[in-house]
Order: sequence, then C-alpha cells, then structure tokens
Amino acid sequence: MNITESKSIFNDLEGMSVMEILGGINSMDLEVPKIVKEAISQIEELVNEVVKRMKVGGRLFYIGAGTSGRLGIIDASECPPTFGVEDDLVVGIIAGGDLAIRNAVENSEDDLEQAWKDLKREGVSDKDFVIGIAASGSTPYVVSGMKKARDNGIATGCITCKEGTELALNVDYPVEVVTGIEFIEGSTRMKAGTAQKLVLNMISTTVMIKLGKTRGGKMVDMKISNEKLFLRGLNILKEELGIGTDEASKLLREKGSVRKALNFEEIVYK
Repeated sequence: MNITESKSIFNDLEGMSVMEILGGINSMDLEVPKIVKEAISQIEELVNEVVKRMKVGGRLFYIGAGTSGRLGIIDASECPPTFGVEDDLVVGIIAGGDLAIRNAVENSEDDLEQAWKDLKREGVSDKDFVIGIAASGSTPYVVSGMKKARDNGIATGCITCKEGTELALNVDYPVEVVTGIEFIEGSTRMKAGTAQKLVLNMISTTVMIKLGKTRGGKMVDMKISNEKLFLRGLNILKEELGIGTDEASKLLREKGSVRKALNFEEIVYK
C-alpha cells in the first residue's frame, strides 16, 4: 500500500469549523520533526558524501516533480544569497522545466527520459551528487533519472516519505522520512512536503557550514544585495571588530563583503 495515499483520519472536513480544521492540521504537523529526527543518521551519511565531493569541485543537484521539485528549487535558489556561492553550485531541476515552478505540467512526472536529459543539459558529471526528491518514492521522472545517474558513476541520494521504495533502492544514500497519512488524503504538499523541506534545510545548511561558509553562527558570505542584508553585515562587523556604525559602514562598502571586511581566509572544515 502507498502510505502517502492512505485514507485520512478526518472524514468530515466540510463539517468542521475553521478552528477544528486548523487544529487538525497543526496536530499532524507536530509529528513531522520527530519523524525527521529518526532519519538523522541517514541524512548524516548523505551529507558527508556531498561535502566530500563538493570539496573537490563537485556540485549538488536536486531533481523532483510537483511539490518535491519546487522544494528542491527553493533550497537551491537560497544558497547563493545566503552563503555567497555561485548560482550553479546547487542546482534544482523540476519535471516540466521552469513552467512547472508555477503551473502543473501534465504528464511531465511520468517521462522516463527527460530527467537524464535535464541533468546532462546542466553539465552533470561523476564529480557531482544528485538527490532525487519524491514523497511516494515512485515518481517515474525521478526514479529513472536516479537510475541513469547511478549508471553513469554519479553518487546519488534521495528524500522519500515511504520505506523500501523503488527510488530508495536505486540510490546510494537514501533518506526515508515516513510521514504517513495526510490531513487531506494524498495531499503530500502537507506533512510530506514539510518533512522534505526540513531535510533539505538540514542538508544544504550543514554542507555550507562544512564548506566554511559561516563563522560562528553568522552568514559571513551572504550577498549584500539589499538594505536588510547590509544592516546585518554592519552588525556583524560591529560585533566582531568592536567598531562603530560609521566605521563599519565604510569598511563594508569598501570591501563589498563581510568576509573581506573581517580579513580572514575561507576555511573548509574537515
């Protein structure tokens, strides 16, 4: 049985009050962090391999369809502004292409050939790591893409919300967060999507820390692209260097980044 499609325990949604609906959703969401915690050892193995490859010039790819694909794209797109990395260091790919980010693209997730074409278009190589994201663990676009990547000597992982799936059986580093039934039957944008988002946060953040993209708890490599981030950089310099606002502002404008203003070398952690 596909547990992500199981019958909801809430059988009269239309008869519930707004408060009852909100409370029901929240009660189910509270289960998700505990479920993710059970998979931390799997996440650790995956992250260690990603870090190993990225330290020697590899990149990280996410592939998915629908909600899963969108979550991968969100995580990838947030790495450059947060950690100052190149736009193509972490790449999110979705079935149906960019159009599918906003709109459903019919039948794209059932295409058995397109995922590998999409990966090749992005220049994937055996130095890289590819993570397939699929709540059901059976999405043809994702499963076929991971099989092809693995056949070509590329390290692979996955994030799925069911145990023993075809996807998990066809990657090197599976992460299985078994989220179970959804508030609305089969609506895996809910608990499953939340779990996938939490795991993606853990993967990318830990990888970037181990690549030396933070100092202490601070984002010293963030791109100073707006006033909010300039003020954040300003406060970091004031705290780290013990200087005033005017001096910190002048230094940050001259150097263009917090790291350069602090005058320390990037350290890649072991």
